[in-house]
Amino acid sequence: MNGILNINKPKGMTSSDVVAKARRLLETKSIGHFGTLDPMGEGVLLMGVGKATRLFDQMLKKDKEYEATFIFGINTDTLDTDGKITDKSSEIPTLKEIESVLPRFIGKQAQVPPAYSAKSINGKRAYDLAREGKQVILKPCEIEIFDVNVEPTDTFDCFKVRLHCSSGTYVRSFGRDLAESLGTYAAMSSIKRTRCGLFDVEHSVTLETLARIGKDALLPIEAAIKDMPEIVLPDDCYIKLSNGIKPDGNGITHKRFALRCKGELFGIAEINDDSKIEIVSYLKD
Repeated sequence: MNGILNINKPKGMTSSDVVAKARRLLETKSIGHFGTLDPMGEGVLLMGVGKATRLFDQMLKKDKEYEATFIFGINTDTLDTDGKITDKSSEIPTLKEIESVLPRFIGKQAQVPPAYSAKSINGKRAYDLAREGKQVILKPCEIEIFDVNVEPTDTFDCFKVRLHCSSGTYVRSFGRDLAESLGTYAAMSSIKRTRCGLFDVEHSVTLETLARIGKDALLPIEAAIKDMPEIVLPDDCYIKLSNGIKPDGNGITHKRFALRCKGELFGIAEINDDSKIEIVSYLKD
């Protein structure tokens, strides 16, 4: 059983809980997710099943889109409304004021992850250290924001944000930094991942649907890599590839690409230091 699973994660479950549920429903141990969502979060949670788990590094780097709401005027230890309030401010920005600072957030930038995050510090998760009451100091990470839009909600202190960003971006941290630029605080009150790479929430399946249709919910591995460059080798390379022999890669300029031969997908490959084609994620049945 090999393929991609695009699950519409419900609120209140951890990403690990969803994987465990999918593992039971599909009756397979070979399954894992391509990037977590907070328990508060909902929306696209991509998983690899069988050989598709080998795409972890490839899928983790995909850009993402989110819809999130932020309540301005409060700060919490987790940067969302599930946490403990640590600060308050009477400064609530208007939509016009928020829109005036958005351009400065477009592009590459350094972002400090939340203390309550899955970042590793000396082998321990940051959120575990934070829960133990220990000081958590995380280094800034380079992220990129491609587009951001804000719109009002029914309450004066709450705004909805639509964010298109690179992998590794923390939406909670974005809200913190946005509010800070306006001289106030903000805590995230909801978040929905609407797209990850080529997969969107409109074409995702719920756990209830997965329980009903099982492996029919799986998408082919090719669905995850159709945006990659593809190199097709001559038929006489088939035996070499099958035996682990690395063909010459002279003339190939792509950094990473899907590799096919005789109509079969061998995997994700790159050119090594010896100018040979090296398969880094073997996907052939």
